[in-house]
Amino acid sequence: MRQLLGSGIALIGLLLVAGCASHSVMPSAQSAAIKSRERALASHTDAIQAAVRQSGRLGALAFLDAQDGRLVVLPGDSPADAWTRYTASPDSQSDPVLPPPVVTFVYRSDVPKAPEAVTQSELQQQQTSAAAVATELKKIEERLALVQRELAGTKQDTDKAVADMRALADDLATVRKFMLQTSQLGWLNHELVVENANGMRKMAATSQELSASSTRLEETLRQLSEGIAGQLKELGARLDAIQGKIQNIK
Repeated sequence: MRQLLGSGIALIGLLLVAGCASHSVMPSAQSAAIKSRERALASHTDAIQAAVRQSGRLGALAFLDAQDGRLVVLPGDSPADAWTRYTASPDSQSDPVLPPPVVTFVYRSDVPKAPEAVTQSELQQQQTSAAAVATELKKIEERLALVQRELAGTKQDTDKAVADMRALADDLATVRKFMLQTSQLGWLNHELVVENANGMRKMAATSQELSASSTRLEETLRQLSEGIAGQLKELGARLDAIQGKIQNIK
């Protein structure tokens, strides 16, 4: 991404350098052409300033068409901007102009800057640089759009991953809740088992106590039975003795 922006900024820098090049050193023929051009444009000052004010720009390229000598005013904020606007407009196709070798960029009357001389070759170079900048910027925009689409796809993947993680978290919470309930049921079951075991031990102890009591009762009944039998036998013997005595008395 930084390489793309860097290349675009470099081309823009070249365009600015080309538009601000100094014309202090010129051949004599070119200097004469500039003076001739300035004299020819002097009579059109009012028309040029009116066109600039109407456009709302900082100035305009002003020259007499090399074919028919008519005045041509191309508004813009700089020589390069004015020429680029013209070449990009439908007028460049329907009503083309032929600039002289040297043209003048005239600033609006309220802008404290002197007119600038610009050669036709410089305008063409600036146009070429501007086209290169536009092409490079278009490539940058296309790559930025591609990066945005990739980021959008990445965002969708991220959103899906977040949704999956949330669903997994919900599943884990459900499993944890189930495990907690299972643990609680296990604890209750353990308590019931312990309680049942204690009950069974108590029942076993009670059964043992009942068995021992039954054994003791049986032994007591046996002893009582034996005692009663002995007493009845003894009583029978006494009754027999008493009866024998009664018979002897008779």
